[in-house]
Amino acid sequence: MSRLIQEDRKMSMVTIIRNAKVCQPEYAGVKDILILAGKIAAVEENIRFDLGGDVEAEEIDASGMTAVPGFIDCHEHIMGGGGEGGFHTRTPEASLGDLICNGITTVVGCIGTDGVGRDMTALLAKAHGLEDEGITAFAYTGSYQVPVHTLTDSLMKDIMMLDKVIGVGEIAISDHRSSQPSFEEFIRIAADARTAGMLSGKAGIVNVHLGDSPRKLDLIRRTVRETEIPASQFLPTHVNRNEALFEECLDFAAEGGNIDFTGNEDIDYWETICDEVRVCKGIRRLLDRGISSDRFTISSDGQGSLPVFNAKGEFQGIGIGKASCLLKEVRECVQREGIPLETAVKGITSNPASILKLKGKGRIKEGYDADICLLTEKSLELKTVIAKGQGMVRDGEQVVFGTFEKER
Repeated sequence: MSRLIQEDRKMSMVTIIRNAKVCQPEYAGVKDILILAGKIAAVEENIRFDLGGDVEAEEIDASGMTAVPGFIDCHEHIMGGGGEGGFHTRTPEASLGDLICNGITTVVGCIGTDGVGRDMTALLAKAHGLEDEGITAFAYTGSYQVPVHTLTDSLMKDIMMLDKVIGVGEIAISDHRSSQPSFEEFIRIAADARTAGMLSGKAGIVNVHLGDSPRKLDLIRRTVRETEIPASQFLPTHVNRNEALFEECLDFAAEGGNIDFTGNEDIDYWETICDEVRVCKGIRRLLDRGISSDRFTISSDGQGSLPVFNAKGEFQGIGIGKASCLLKEVRECVQREGIPLETAVKGITSNPASILKLKGKGRIKEGYDADICLLTEKSLELKTVIAKGQGMVRDGEQVVFGTFEKER
Protein backbone atom coordinates (compact mmCIF):
# COMPACT_ATOMS: atom_id res chain seq x y z
CA MET A 1 0.00 0.00 0.00
CA SER A 2 1.42 3.39 -0.95
CA ARG A 3 2.28 5.99 1.69
CA LEU A 4 -0.38 8.29 0.20
CA ILE A 5 -3.10 5.68 0.69
CA GLN A 6 -1.86 4.99 4.21
CA GLU A 7 -2.04 8.69 5.06
CA ASP A 8 -5.55 8.92 3.60
CA ARG A 9 -6.72 5.98 5.71
CA LYS A 10 -5.13 7.46 8.82
CA MET A 11 -6.97 10.75 8.36
CA SER A 12 -10.36 9.05 7.75
CA MET A 13 -10.07 6.75 10.75
CA VAL A 14 -12.31 7.28 13.77
CA THR A 15 -11.15 6.35 17.26
CA ILE A 16 -13.28 6.34 20.39
CA ILE A 17 -11.66 6.03 23.81
CA ARG A 18 -14.30 4.71 26.20
CA ASN A 19 -14.71 5.23 29.95
CA ALA A 20 -11.47 7.08 30.68
CA LYS A 21 -10.95 9.25 33.72
CA VAL A 22 -10.07 12.42 31.84
CA CYS A 23 -7.52 14.96 33.06
CA GLN A 24 -7.64 17.82 30.56
CA PRO A 25 -5.34 18.32 32.66
CA GLU A 26 -8.15 19.52 34.99
CA TYR A 27 -10.17 16.51 36.09
CA ALA A 28 -13.29 16.22 33.93
CA GLY A 29 -14.75 12.94 35.16
CA VAL A 30 -15.27 9.65 33.32
CA LYS A 31 -15.76 10.44 29.64
CA ASP A 32 -15.50 9.10 26.12
CA ILE A 33 -13.10 10.82 23.74
CA LEU A 34 -13.90 10.95 20.03
CA ILE A 35 -10.94 11.33 17.67
CA LEU A 36 -11.52 12.26 14.05
CA ALA A 37 -8.97 13.25 11.40
CA GLY A 38 -6.20 13.69 13.94
CA LYS A 39 -8.25 16.01 16.17
CA ILE A 40 -10.31 15.63 19.33
CA ALA A 41 -13.89 15.91 18.09
CA ALA A 42 -15.71 15.46 21.40
CA VAL A 43 -15.16 14.73 25.09
CA GLU A 44 -18.51 13.56 26.43
CA GLU A 45 -20.29 10.76 28.24
CA ASN A 46 -21.56 7.81 26.18
CA ILE A 47 -20.72 9.09 22.70
CA ARG A 48 -22.95 7.52 20.07
CA PHE A 49 -23.16 8.27 16.35
CA ASP A 50 -23.50 6.58 12.96
CA LEU A 51 -20.07 5.92 11.48
CA GLY A 52 -21.27 5.01 8.01
CA GLY A 53 -20.04 2.05 6.01
CA ASP A 54 -16.79 3.42 4.61
CA VAL A 55 -15.18 4.74 7.77
CA GLU A 56 -12.76 2.59 9.72
CA ALA A 57 -13.45 2.76 13.46
CA GLU A 58 -11.52 1.68 16.52
CA GLU A 59 -12.71 1.58 20.10
CA ILE A 60 -10.31 1.59 23.05
CA ASP A 61 -11.63 0.48 26.43
CA ALA A 62 -9.95 2.76 28.96
CA SER A 63 -11.86 1.55 32.01
CA GLY A 64 -9.63 1.88 35.06
CA MET A 65 -7.24 4.20 33.22
CA THR A 66 -6.60 7.93 33.21
CA ALA A 67 -6.35 9.92 29.99
CA VAL A 68 -3.91 12.85 30.05
CA PRO A 69 -2.68 15.06 27.22
CA GLY A 70 0.34 13.80 25.28
CA PHE A 71 3.55 14.95 26.93
CA ILE A 72 5.42 18.03 25.72
CA ASP A 73 9.18 17.90 26.27
CA CYS A 74 10.17 21.56 25.99
CA HIS A 75 13.93 21.02 26.13
CA GLU A 76 15.40 17.99 24.37
CA HIS A 77 18.64 17.54 22.43
CA ILE A 78 16.93 15.63 19.63
CA MET A 79 20.05 15.39 17.46
CA GLY A 80 22.35 14.71 20.40
CA GLY A 81 24.66 16.96 22.35
CA GLY A 82 27.64 16.72 24.64
CA GLY A 83 31.26 16.67 23.62
CA GLU A 84 32.63 18.25 26.79
CA GLY A 85 35.15 15.41 27.09
CA GLY A 86 36.18 15.36 23.42
CA PHE A 87 34.64 14.12 20.20
CA HIS A 88 34.06 10.61 21.56
CA THR A 89 31.72 12.03 24.24
CA ARG A 90 29.19 13.41 21.74
CA THR A 91 25.81 11.93 22.63
CA PRO A 92 23.55 10.13 20.11
CA GLU A 93 20.38 11.61 18.65
CA ALA A 94 16.88 10.73 19.81
CA SER A 95 14.87 8.08 18.01
CA LEU A 96 11.12 8.11 17.60
CA GLY A 97 10.91 5.25 20.10
CA ASP A 98 12.88 7.20 22.71
CA LEU A 99 10.07 9.75 22.66
CA ILE A 100 6.79 7.94 22.11
CA CYS A 101 7.61 5.07 24.47
CA ASN A 102 7.84 7.71 27.17
CA GLY A 103 4.59 9.48 26.26
CA ILE A 104 6.16 12.39 24.37
CA THR A 105 4.05 13.53 21.43
CA THR A 106 5.52 17.03 21.08
CA VAL A 107 9.18 17.93 21.45
CA VAL A 108 11.20 21.15 21.30
CA GLY A 109 14.73 20.53 20.06
CA CYS A 110 17.74 22.58 21.08
CA ILE A 111 21.52 22.78 20.76
CA GLY A 112 23.74 23.01 23.82
CA THR A 113 27.49 23.38 24.36
CA ASP A 114 28.53 22.48 20.84
CA GLY A 115 27.10 24.99 18.36
CA VAL A 116 29.76 24.15 15.76
CA GLY A 117 29.61 20.38 15.34
CA ARG A 118 25.82 20.68 15.73
CA ASP A 119 24.06 23.44 13.79
CA MET A 120 20.60 24.75 12.96
CA THR A 121 20.47 23.04 9.57
CA ALA A 122 20.88 19.65 11.20
CA LEU A 123 18.51 20.49 14.08
CA LEU A 124 15.69 21.50 11.74
CA ALA A 125 16.29 18.47 9.54
CA LYS A 126 15.93 16.24 12.61
CA ALA A 127 12.76 18.06 13.68
CA HIS A 128 11.24 17.55 10.23
CA GLY A 129 12.22 13.89 10.33
CA LEU A 130 10.45 13.32 13.65
CA GLU A 131 7.40 15.11 12.28
CA ASP A 132 7.38 12.79 9.25
CA GLU A 133 7.54 9.80 11.61
CA GLY A 134 4.37 10.88 13.41
CA ILE A 135 4.92 13.35 16.26
CA THR A 136 5.13 17.16 16.47
CA ALA A 137 8.52 18.84 16.67
CA PHE A 138 9.68 22.43 17.15
CA ALA A 139 13.09 24.00 17.76
CA TYR A 140 14.94 26.87 19.38
CA THR A 141 17.42 28.74 17.23
CA GLY A 142 20.94 29.10 18.60
CA SER A 143 22.92 27.22 21.26
CA TYR A 144 24.98 28.14 24.33
CA GLN A 145 26.95 30.62 22.25
CA VAL A 146 26.63 34.38 21.91
CA PRO A 147 26.50 35.82 19.27
CA VAL A 148 23.69 33.42 18.39
CA HIS A 149 24.38 30.93 15.60
CA THR A 150 21.30 31.14 13.34
CA LEU A 151 20.19 29.53 10.07
CA THR A 152 19.29 32.80 8.34
CA ASP A 153 21.31 35.98 8.82
CA SER A 154 19.46 37.03 11.98
CA LEU A 155 17.72 35.73 15.08
CA MET A 156 14.57 37.65 14.16
CA LYS A 157 14.39 36.07 10.71
CA ASP A 158 14.80 32.57 12.13
CA ILE A 159 11.87 33.04 14.53
CA MET A 160 9.65 34.91 12.09
CA MET A 161 10.22 32.94 8.90
CA LEU A 162 11.04 29.38 9.98
CA ASP A 163 7.80 27.70 11.05
CA LYS A 164 9.38 25.29 13.49
CA VAL A 165 11.48 27.89 15.31
CA ILE A 166 9.55 29.22 18.31
CA GLY A 167 12.30 31.01 20.25
CA VAL A 168 16.01 31.14 20.97
CA GLY A 169 18.14 28.97 23.22
CA GLU A 170 19.55 27.44 25.15
CA ILE A 171 21.59 30.59 25.83
CA ALA A 172 24.08 29.74 28.59
CA ILE A 173 24.73 32.02 31.54
CA SER A 174 26.47 31.54 34.88
CA ASP A 175 28.45 28.63 33.44
CA HIS A 176 32.12 28.18 32.55
CA ARG A 177 30.99 26.71 29.19
CA SER A 178 29.07 29.85 28.21
CA SER A 179 30.29 32.70 25.99
CA GLN A 180 30.22 34.95 29.07
CA PRO A 181 27.70 37.27 27.37
CA SER A 182 27.63 40.91 28.38
CA PHE A 183 24.45 42.53 29.65
CA GLU A 184 24.09 44.43 26.36
CA GLU A 185 24.40 41.25 24.32
CA PHE A 186 21.89 39.45 26.49
CA ILE A 187 19.20 42.13 26.37
CA ARG A 188 19.56 42.44 22.59
CA ILE A 189 18.85 38.72 22.25
CA ALA A 190 15.79 39.03 24.48
CA ALA A 191 14.53 42.15 22.70
CA ASP A 192 14.91 40.63 19.23
CA ALA A 193 13.25 37.38 20.30
CA ARG A 194 10.34 39.25 21.86
CA THR A 195 9.75 41.44 18.80
CA ALA A 196 10.08 38.52 16.38
CA GLY A 197 7.59 36.56 18.44
CA MET A 198 5.06 39.38 18.39
CA LEU A 199 5.40 39.83 14.62
CA SER A 200 4.96 36.12 13.90
CA GLY A 201 2.40 35.13 16.53
CA LYS A 202 4.93 32.98 18.38
CA ALA A 203 6.19 33.04 21.95
CA GLY A 204 9.69 34.22 21.06
CA ILE A 205 10.84 32.63 24.32
CA VAL A 206 14.44 32.92 25.46
CA ASN A 207 15.36 29.51 26.83
CA VAL A 208 18.23 30.13 29.26
CA HIS A 209 20.66 27.47 30.45
CA LEU A 210 21.58 28.12 34.10
CA GLY A 211 24.97 26.93 35.30
CA ASP A 212 26.13 26.61 38.89
CA SER A 213 28.00 29.92 39.14
CA PRO A 214 27.14 32.17 42.11
CA ARG A 215 25.84 34.71 39.59
CA LYS A 216 22.77 32.50 39.12
CA LEU A 217 19.98 34.55 37.41
CA ASP A 218 21.79 37.89 37.50
CA LEU A 219 21.46 38.65 33.78
CA ILE A 220 17.76 37.74 33.72
CA ARG A 221 16.89 39.63 36.89
CA ARG A 222 18.81 42.70 35.74
CA THR A 223 17.04 42.62 32.37
CA VAL A 224 13.63 42.58 34.02
CA ARG A 225 14.67 45.29 36.45
CA GLU A 226 16.34 47.69 34.00
CA THR A 227 14.43 47.20 30.73
CA GLU A 228 10.84 46.90 29.53
CA ILE A 229 11.23 43.17 28.79
CA PRO A 230 8.95 41.16 31.13
CA ALA A 231 9.98 38.15 33.17
CA SER A 232 7.63 35.97 31.12
CA GLN A 233 9.90 36.35 28.07
CA PHE A 234 12.38 33.96 29.66
CA LEU A 235 12.21 30.27 30.44
CA PRO A 236 15.30 29.47 32.55
CA THR A 237 16.07 25.75 32.68
CA HIS A 238 18.01 23.49 35.06
CA VAL A 239 16.52 25.57 37.90
CA ASN A 240 16.84 22.64 40.33
CA ARG A 241 20.59 22.25 39.69
CA ASN A 242 21.40 23.17 43.32
CA GLU A 243 19.70 24.56 46.40
CA ALA A 244 20.97 28.16 46.17
CA LEU A 245 19.99 28.46 42.50
CA PHE A 246 16.57 26.96 43.14
CA GLU A 247 15.77 29.41 45.92
CA GLU A 248 16.46 32.34 43.60
CA CYS A 249 14.39 30.71 40.86
CA LEU A 250 11.46 30.41 43.27
CA ASP A 251 11.75 34.16 43.89
CA PHE A 252 11.77 34.71 40.11
CA ALA A 253 8.61 32.60 39.73
CA ALA A 254 6.93 34.48 42.57
CA GLU A 255 7.62 37.71 40.67
CA GLY A 256 5.86 36.44 37.53
CA GLY A 257 8.55 34.40 35.79
CA ASN A 258 8.29 30.84 34.52
CA ILE A 259 10.81 28.16 35.47
CA ASP A 260 11.77 24.82 33.92
CA PHE A 261 12.72 21.87 36.11
CA THR A 262 15.14 19.37 34.60
CA GLY A 263 14.04 15.82 35.23
CA ASN A 264 16.49 13.08 36.08
CA GLU A 265 16.35 9.33 35.62
CA ASP A 266 18.77 8.72 38.52
CA ILE A 267 17.66 11.41 40.94
CA ASP A 268 18.89 9.58 44.07
CA TYR A 269 22.45 9.77 42.74
CA TRP A 270 22.38 13.42 41.61
CA GLU A 271 20.51 14.58 44.71
CA THR A 272 23.33 13.09 46.78
CA ILE A 273 26.45 14.23 44.94
CA CYS A 274 25.37 17.59 43.50
CA ASP A 275 22.88 19.12 45.96
CA GLU A 276 20.32 18.85 43.16
CA VAL A 277 16.75 19.61 44.23
CA ARG A 278 14.46 16.68 43.57
CA VAL A 279 11.75 17.77 41.11
CA CYS A 280 8.84 16.57 43.22
CA LYS A 281 10.20 18.36 46.30
CA GLY A 282 10.81 21.51 44.27
CA ILE A 283 7.27 21.57 42.91
CA ARG A 284 5.90 21.00 46.41
CA ARG A 285 7.92 23.98 47.65
CA LEU A 286 6.67 26.11 44.74
CA LEU A 287 3.06 25.28 45.55
CA ASP A 288 3.54 25.77 49.29
CA ARG A 289 4.83 29.30 48.61
CA GLY A 290 1.57 30.11 46.88
CA ILE A 291 3.15 30.38 43.43
CA SER A 292 0.74 29.58 40.59
CA SER A 293 0.85 26.02 39.29
CA ASP A 294 0.91 27.57 35.80
CA ARG A 295 4.47 28.85 36.36
CA PHE A 296 6.50 25.66 35.97
CA THR A 297 7.45 23.17 33.31
CA ILE A 298 9.41 19.92 33.47
CA SER A 299 11.74 18.93 30.65
CA SER A 300 14.02 15.94 30.20
CA ASP A 301 17.20 17.44 28.73
CA GLY A 302 17.01 14.16 26.82
CA GLN A 303 20.11 13.12 24.83
CA GLY A 304 21.91 16.05 26.40
CA SER A 305 25.16 15.38 28.20
CA LEU A 306 25.42 15.28 31.98
CA PRO A 307 29.09 16.17 32.42
CA VAL A 308 30.82 16.14 35.78
CA PHE A 309 33.56 18.70 36.50
CA ASN A 310 35.70 19.15 39.58
CA ALA A 311 36.15 22.42 41.48
CA LYS A 312 38.76 23.53 38.93
CA GLY A 313 36.34 23.01 36.03
CA GLU A 314 38.21 19.91 34.86
CA PHE A 315 36.21 17.20 33.10
CA GLN A 316 35.68 14.08 35.23
CA GLY A 317 33.04 12.06 33.41
CA ILE A 318 29.77 12.19 31.51
CA GLY A 319 26.24 10.78 31.47
CA ILE A 320 23.24 11.31 29.22
CA GLY A 321 19.77 12.75 29.79
CA LYS A 322 16.81 10.44 29.20
CA ALA A 323 13.29 11.23 28.05
CA SER A 324 11.99 8.52 30.38
CA CYS A 325 12.41 10.87 33.35
CA LEU A 326 9.31 12.95 32.54
CA LEU A 327 6.68 10.44 33.60
CA LYS A 328 8.91 9.32 36.47
CA GLU A 329 8.96 12.88 37.85
CA VAL A 330 5.18 13.23 37.55
CA ARG A 331 4.74 9.88 39.25
CA GLU A 332 7.02 11.00 42.11
CA CYS A 333 5.00 14.20 42.53
CA VAL A 334 1.84 12.17 43.00
CA GLN A 335 3.12 9.20 44.96
CA ARG A 336 5.88 10.82 47.04
CA GLU A 337 4.57 14.36 47.66
CA GLY A 338 0.81 13.86 47.34
CA ILE A 339 0.48 16.45 44.58
CA PRO A 340 -2.69 15.86 42.53
CA LEU A 341 -2.04 14.31 39.12
CA GLU A 342 -3.91 17.13 37.40
CA THR A 343 -1.45 19.62 38.95
CA ALA A 344 1.75 17.64 38.38
CA VAL A 345 0.98 16.75 34.77
CA LYS A 346 0.49 20.43 33.87
CA GLY A 347 4.29 20.71 33.86
CA ILE A 348 4.52 18.50 30.78
CA THR A 349 1.23 19.36 29.07
CA SER A 350 -0.76 22.59 29.38
CA ASN A 351 1.99 24.73 30.92
CA PRO A 352 4.59 24.32 28.15
CA ALA A 353 1.82 24.62 25.57
CA SER A 354 0.72 27.94 27.06
CA ILE A 355 4.19 29.38 27.74
CA LEU A 356 5.49 28.43 24.29
CA LYS A 357 2.21 29.25 22.48
CA LEU A 358 1.86 25.79 20.97
CA LYS A 359 -1.60 26.01 19.43
CA GLY A 360 -3.80 22.94 19.74
CA LYS A 361 -1.45 21.26 22.20
CA GLY A 362 -1.46 20.37 25.87
CA ARG A 363 -5.17 19.74 26.51
CA ILE A 364 -7.84 17.11 25.98
CA LYS A 365 -10.49 19.40 24.60
CA GLU A 366 -12.58 19.60 21.46
CA GLY A 367 -10.63 21.02 18.53
CA TYR A 368 -7.19 20.22 19.98
CA ASP A 369 -4.74 17.82 18.39
CA ALA A 370 -5.43 14.23 19.39
CA ASP A 371 -2.29 13.76 21.48
CA ILE A 372 -3.30 11.50 24.35
CA CYS A 373 -1.66 9.17 26.86
CA LEU A 374 -3.50 6.49 28.83
CA LEU A 375 -2.05 5.70 32.25
CA THR A 376 -3.00 3.03 34.74
CA GLU A 377 -5.01 4.67 37.48
CA LYS A 378 -2.88 3.94 40.56
CA SER A 379 0.62 3.05 39.37
CA LEU A 380 0.56 5.60 36.52
CA GLU A 381 2.18 3.19 34.09
CA LEU A 382 2.06 4.22 30.42
CA LYS A 383 -0.17 1.94 28.35
CA THR A 384 -1.30 3.86 25.27
CA VAL A 385 0.12 6.80 23.32
CA ILE A 386 -1.76 8.54 20.53
CA ALA A 387 -0.07 11.30 18.50
CA LYS A 388 -2.13 13.38 16.09
CA GLY A 389 -4.77 10.65 16.13
CA GLN A 390 -2.42 7.78 15.36
CA GLY A 391 -1.83 4.98 17.85
CA MET A 392 1.92 4.89 18.55
CA VAL A 393 2.03 2.71 21.67
CA ARG A 394 -0.55 0.06 22.54
CA ASP A 395 -0.64 -2.04 25.72
CA GLY A 396 2.74 -0.60 26.62
CA GLU A 397 4.36 -1.73 23.35
CA GLN A 398 5.63 0.47 20.53
CA VAL A 399 3.63 -0.16 17.33
CA VAL A 400 4.90 2.66 15.11
CA PHE A 401 8.62 2.74 14.40
CA GLY A 402 11.06 5.27 13.07
CA THR A 403 12.58 4.75 9.65
CA PHE A 404 15.66 2.93 10.99
CA GLU A 405 14.14 1.38 14.11
CA LYS A 406 13.52 -2.34 14.24
CA GLU A 407 10.27 -3.71 15.52
CA ARG A 408 10.78 -5.03 19.02
